[in-house]
Amino acid sequence: MNLHSRRLPAGRIAYVDGRYLPHGEAGVHIEDRGLQFADSIYEVCAVAGGRLLDEEAHLARLQRSLREIALPMPMPQRALKAVMHETVRRNRVRDGVLYLQITRGALRRDHPIPDYVEPSLIITARPLDMAAFAKRRAEGIAVVTRPDIRWGRCDIKSTGLLPNVLAKTEARQNGAYEAWLVDRDGFVTEGTSTNAWIVTQEGRVVTRALGPAILTGVTRAAAIQALAEAQLTVDERSFRADEAYAAREAFITAATAGVVPVVRIDGRSIGDGKPGPVSARVHALYRASAEHEAGL
Repeated sequence: MNLHSRRLPAGRIAYVDGRYLPHGEAGVHIEDRGLQFADSIYEVCAVAGGRLLDEEAHLARLQRSLREIALPMPMPQRALKAVMHETVRRNRVRDGVLYLQITRGALRRDHPIPDYVEPSLIITARPLDMAAFAKRRAEGIAVVTRPDIRWGRCDIKSTGLLPNVLAKTEARQNGAYEAWLVDRDGFVTEGTSTNAWIVTQEGRVVTRALGPAILTGVTRAAAIQALAEAQLTVDERSFRADEAYAAREAFITAATAGVVPVVRIDGRSIGDGKPGPVSARVHALYRASAEHEAGL
């Protein structure tokens, strides 16, 4: 058995361009523009109890990202949803994640967008170690700050993630779970794969306002809505690392993780260095709302 085959997950099924295939046999053409130019869009949906959480919001963001780069949907949304659900079913995922990617397809390598494209659709699903997420919520995580060197349209969920990869790797090498990215003006934008939040000493929940510098996080939006329904407001504004160091609490949000408390930033303890009540309440409110919407 070679190294490649050892890395492949046994028994998983992937969907690629109209076919359900064993994970190890699925692939795209070597001149696929997603592979060569990161000319592609992706989405990640959490799966709970076999149901997709925040499905409609993820599909709405997918369509927006596609519009922003003039990439057509590969099929009608109703058909796409059917394929997503079938991929979850075939992989027997109860609690996990669904990954969806749409590329501009395989064409002769040339930078300009061609007049005619046939998009490629890739969907995979796999279980996640939910106990690990629960442990992080119980203990909290560490974060480090790093310069934000990404492109100027981070609101588009593109697969061009090399700066994110480098920053996340630096975080892990420094004993942290996530990196918070800091723009040229000294303000935190977001994490490499999460949105960043703080709770001020006055109890105000703060996260950066939407714009080209951050992704329109689906879980971020759902958490804001859940807080509003609980008559709690969120200040959508920029904050610096110094304000985060002095915060009562901090946390991150993401589709796969929900809400996870941050207890250290750049080696400094946040609050008393333990997960706080606000992050726990935000997670409970978000999860209850998401599961209700999914029919769980």
